[in-house]
Amino acid sequence: MENGKTLLIVDDMEVNRAILAEIFKNTYQIIETGQGAEAIEILKTKEGISAVLLDVLMPEVSGIDVLKEMNATGKIEETPVFMITAAESEEVLMQCYELGAIDVITKPFMSQFLMCRVNSVIELYEHRHKLEKIVDKQVARLSELMQSMIQVLASVIEFRDCESGEHVKRVSNLTGTIMKEVSDAYEEYRLPEAEIEKIAISASLHDIGKISTPDQILNKPGKLTAEEFEIMKQHTVKGCEILRRIPDIMDAGVYKYAYDICRHHHEKWDGRGYPDGLSGDAISIWAQVAALADVYDALTSERVYKKSFDREKAVSMIYNGECGAFNPKILEIFGSALDKFEENHKK
Repeated sequence: MENGKTLLIVDDMEVNRAILAEIFKNTYQIIETGQGAEAIEILKTKEGISAVLLDVLMPEVSGIDVLKEMNATGKIEETPVFMITAAESEEVLMQCYELGAIDVITKPFMSQFLMCRVNSVIELYEHRHKLEKIVDKQVARLSELMQSMIQVLASVIEFRDCESGEHVKRVSNLTGTIMKEVSDAYEEYRLPEAEIEKIAISASLHDIGKISTPDQILNKPGKLTAEEFEIMKQHTVKGCEILRRIPDIMDAGVYKYAYDICRHHHEKWDGRGYPDGLSGDAISIWAQVAALADVYDALTSERVYKKSFDREKAVSMIYNGECGAFNPKILEIFGSALDKFEENHKK
């Protein structure tokens, strides 16, 4: 055995196992079994099996059964399987290929030819695994760079509005927490965890358009005039204009969520929001959730124009409609989401 790699030979005929073990004994560590059930257990518990030589017909648990189990556990994606057969029907062999078998080994065995075939496939799989690891590392690195860039963009507003730096982080975290609760509670709003993470990241850019809002409006200590409020409202569309210029720095999904949240986080369930006057579920669920997170954090934070409210008062104001109308389904789970948020993200 030269390279430390492992070959699993599965055949109920001892003589076949002995022949195959003899062919490969100087190249691979050999594991033998005559039972399909034991082969399944070995594949579950033994790491680093380079390939499987698998008999098609075996009593009780057949080679087909082993292939089905390898499909169910995902092992077929990482471990090449060579079927061992004397003369099976075309239908059986096609079933083997459909279940992921890489090749068919016919009896009697031609040792040199068989060695070349197995070695070539194992080398191909190893090369593929190495490439996958390289790609995974590159994707992870790109994701880190994307998140760093988004954090930089979100932090830019800190230089304009002294309250917004921590605000965007809390809105991002609270959006993720509420979105997870909404997804778990309602089938129509269910999303994979990976998408919820993207939504939370995207929510940190909800106020990026405030970069374009004049200082005298952004940091005005008193109530805005009607004209000033119209200018302030433009941060939703201005933010989208900024995002349109930088889509290449983001994952496509993050860009989609960020754009929608940026534009629609001031829309209201009853249609009295801005900039598009959307109502109900015409507003995406992620924009609805980000809007609620934004309002709650604004209420519980001190601003140049107001003191902060405690949780009880802020929640009461939201439920009483003092901050506009929200989706009743989101409000139903809002309390439990806040409990989890406050437990994990202390202010």
